[in-house]
Amino acid sequence: MMLTLDIFGFRALWSPVYFLMMAAVLVVFYLIVFKYYHRFKEGVPATRKQAVYFTTAIIVLYIIKGSPVDLMAHITFYMHMIQMAVLYLVVPPLLIFGLPDWLWRSFLSLRIVDPLFRFFTKPLIALIMFNGIFSIYHIPLIFDFVKTDMWLHAGYTSVLFILAMFMWWPLVNKLEEYQTLSGVKKMGYIFADGVLITPACALIIFADTPMYATFSDPNAWGEALKLCVPPTMLSSLDLSGPETFSSISLLHDQQLGGVIMKVIQEIVYGIFLGYAFFQWFRNEEDHQAEQDAINLASAPQPVK
Repeated sequence: MMLTLDIFGFRALWSPVYFLMMAAVLVVFYLIVFKYYHRFKEGVPATRKQAVYFTTAIIVLYIIKGSPVDLMAHITFYMHMIQMAVLYLVVPPLLIFGLPDWLWRSFLSLRIVDPLFRFFTKPLIALIMFNGIFSIYHIPLIFDFVKTDMWLHAGYTSVLFILAMFMWWPLVNKLEEYQTLSGVKKMGYIFADGVLITPACALIIFADTPMYATFSDPNAWGEALKLCVPPTMLSSLDLSGPETFSSISLLHDQQLGGVIMKVIQEIVYGIFLGYAFFQWFRNEEDHQAEQDAINLASAPQPVK
């Protein structure tokens, strides 16, 4: 008989402390961009669109890291990959879009931040760092080691999130002084991003045996569960492994996770590829219109 997640209790299911943290982030954001914006250089109230983007990012962040989704991501591999895809491919661009330009400039004007940010957001470095660290994370030996240590897991995933922000920055930031890619180059950047993440997904999809002990070995799986379930609660439960919560086989669960990651990546990158294309097309039209106006103004006027 399959068990339900209710046996883990409210704290494990809904992470009330994390909820309060995310609520506090939203409160601070709204205070800064709507009440105290005048204390910042060039500060103006955030637009409604920016508020929607940032609020959506925080809500999504809570759903994937604080709701039962996070618990399921420690039980089944396919939910883990959904969590990874949303965390690194959906939330970062929403955050970048959501913060007003003047707030970004205030943050980036800090002496220690600006040189580091400019270095790590160089397109080639950003691509290699994010996709490289993401792929290394999914090497079975490293994955199982990280997943069974609370602080190592928190540190690794936090670094990966920061690298995801760096990876998205050249594509979606609006600051003219930080524009490093033209429209055509943005399309190439997105294509390269999709290519670099493919080997990790392919390794998972085409493996003929379960690769990760934290999703197949009951002992390692139990240790990984301690990251989101209080040990006292876990010790009171008699669990044999992830099969008690899912009817799908371990191998199919793993393969499904790889497929889901690739599909979500293709959808997200496809959306931004279209965004980059139309942005480039619009800029080309504007440039052509300006050139035509210049040519018309400089053309010899007919003698009356």
